[in-house]
Amino acid sequence: MAAIAEKTNWIEIGRIEDIPILGSRVVETAQGDIAIFRNKADEVFALQDKCPHKGGPLSQGIVHGQSVTCPLHSWCIGLKDGRALDPDEGETMRYPVEIRDGALHLSLTPESP
Repeated sequence: MAAIAEKTNWIEIGRIEDIPILGSRVVETAQGDIAIFRNKADEVFALQDKCPHKGGPLSQGIVHGQSVTCPLHSWCIGLKDGRALDPDEGETMRYPVEIRDGALHLSLTPESP
């Protein structure tokens, strides 16, 4: 974990309490908007704020379990892997996010699929 903390592509984006349970917040970056989600189990996930179907804002969707439902056409996207759930296909970029001493840290480098 210390090696990760030393990487310069990580930024502090707030505290976990800044995101309501079953809600999200958007972080504006040079790469585009990144949606930060918090589920009922206090797990935090980060995805590109764009549904792979038609680009709907995932941050405005409904969080349930480890998924979010896009507000435009009800596609369900896995928060852990960014992939559309069956029968739909496609995926959105996901980003590493960590909680360190209550503070949220986001990597600006997307994870590999």
